Amino acid sequence: MIIQVNTDHHITGRQEFIAEAESIVTDALSHVSDHITRVEVHLNDENSKKSGPEDKRCMMEARLEGHQPIAVTHKAETLAFAMDGAAEKLKTAVEHTVDRLQRH
Repeated sequence: MIIQVNTDHHITGRQEFIAEAESIVTDALSHVSDHITRVEVHLNDENSKKSGPEDKRCMMEARLEGHQPIAVTHKAETLAFAMDGAAEKLKTAVEHTVDRLQRH
């Protein structure tokens, strides 16, 4: 499973967030990683230098072998919370899809 992390220009500490995102994705999807070829993570600070409620966004897209990509988005007050929320949503969506495929 390849993990690709993209950030916008407003995020400082880019390398730390990349390492954290890779760890979160690996932990969340390790049990279904055989079915996933790539996960793309997009981190954005929607309000730039201004802070606000839920202005950090994390979009994750998992690409399963031979199937359409599965994408989820989560907004939160911090990038860490946004990544955690998106990873949990993606885990649920991928598990559901893999389970459905195995039943057929």
